[in-house]
Amino acid sequence: MQGEPATVSRRDLLSLIGAVSGSAAMYHAMTSLGFASDSGYKGPIRLDGDPKGASVLVLGAGLAGMTAALELRKAGYDVRILEFNSRAGGRNWTLRGGDSFTELGGFKQTCEFEQGLYINPGPWRIPYHHRALLDYCRRLGVALEPFVQLNHNAFLHSARAFGGVPQRIRDIKTDFQGQISELLAKATQQGKLDEAVSKEDREILMQALRSWGALDGNYAYKANLVSADFRGYARYPGGGLGAAPIPGEPINLSEILKSRLWRYLQNFALHTFQTTMLQPVGGMDMIGKAFAREVGDVIRYDAKVTRIQQDDHGVTVTYTDLKAPATLQQARADWCVCTIPLSILSQLPLDVGDRMKAAIDAVPYASAVKIGLQFKRRFWEQDEAIYGGISYTDLPIRQIAYPNTGFNSAGRGVLLGAYVFEGANAYEFTSMPPAERVARAVEFGARIHPQYGAEFENGVAVTWHRMPFTLGCAGWWTDRTRAEHYDDLCRIDGRIVLAGEHASYIPAWQEGAILSSLDAITRLHERVVKT
Repeated sequence: MQGEPATVSRRDLLSLIGAVSGSAAMYHAMTSLGFASDSGYKGPIRLDGDPKGASVLVLGAGLAGMTAALELRKAGYDVRILEFNSRAGGRNWTLRGGDSFTELGGFKQTCEFEQGLYINPGPWRIPYHHRALLDYCRRLGVALEPFVQLNHNAFLHSARAFGGVPQRIRDIKTDFQGQISELLAKATQQGKLDEAVSKEDREILMQALRSWGALDGNYAYKANLVSADFRGYARYPGGGLGAAPIPGEPINLSEILKSRLWRYLQNFALHTFQTTMLQPVGGMDMIGKAFAREVGDVIRYDAKVTRIQQDDHGVTVTYTDLKAPATLQQARADWCVCTIPLSILSQLPLDVGDRMKAAIDAVPYASAVKIGLQFKRRFWEQDEAIYGGISYTDLPIRQIAYPNTGFNSAGRGVLLGAYVFEGANAYEFTSMPPAERVARAVEFGARIHPQYGAEFENGVAVTWHRMPFTLGCAGWWTDRTRAEHYDDLCRIDGRIVLAGEHASYIPAWQEGAILSSLDAITRLHERVVKT
């Protein structure tokens, strides 16, 4: 019996397009498949009309909740926020030395990083096209600095290729691109593209392939000073006697294909990760803190919501104070903006219609793990000349990201030693005690950076499915669940409207949370004014 026909997933298709043709082709392909888009932000919203003293209860002091509170209070509403944590920001969170947190199962971790060092266990970068978030950073005075997404000198690593030796991104990228260009040039010279390309365009295409692929005068990709200008040298140009450069030897195309390291090149072509990317100076929670400076006076911290009821006149929320949980308390308002993650909201008694309830229940939450590791020195810079950027691997840790601050400084440094998003590895790490997660990250990382063994000092590991205020990283939509439930999730139900990254087409990003909030309160305000 014949086997199933071979298929290529959309992800692998995009990987190939991005690796071979670059970011522009990748973006157009993503657009046609319904993946990529700019933020829909058009500037600050205007909530015109008199709310006549209406009150709003906001559930959750993450970015969606604080955005709602900031804008509604500015428009004249009486606003209060109930927040589970003892801090504002939600997943907008930074861990520094002395910070402690307890996850489900009772595991408590205390970060031991040296003063000035940190890790962002939640969001850690801001694309240039996330315009709403960037606008609020500007308006709230949050200083930004570059986030290095692509560092050609970082590594691509496969445990099953090149004897397990990491390869520089620039070598794989340049050699893959060069040899693909050579193949295209040969096909063009042999007239294989006559039907698709005119004679004039063919001549221009040959020039473009020679330039793009660093080909020599015979349209071949070889070890020479032309290719070395892109991939680097076996011996770099120097000064004085013996200073002439020696080009590096390209990696054979077959080896690159079999290694599958080309898959990682998509991470630099994806629209989401294209330069310029940014980060707040001092940690991602600088954004949450800036919002809290505006609305912190209306936040009730350590408030665990246990029930949400509504009637024709308002909304009543029952909650407990986590510092004195024996007594139930209640808060009431005319309207409610609920930003509680669906993973938690689905477990609460909630007075909404069947369609919204079905939507809430339909969206699972993705698993994600981040592990921060402190080392005695910044060996990645001192030994390997890696300043920022990300190395990718097929080991369970998946990524190693290098700090974008303190370049070339002496003393300790912190790496993102693992970032695992979804899949078996994420669940495996989640099942481990924190100390074992850190130990495993050090063990795997040492295969890429042998310095780990001598330089490691301490670490902290955040597994989002064990965080009691989210029970997961982000809403995990499919095409089917979006078609069936998304609109029902976002519609106002009586006096309750939901907001958060889960109520957006930019899930897992802060931009999605803010845009969702702005849309929700705009529609809510229209209803209030009409009422």
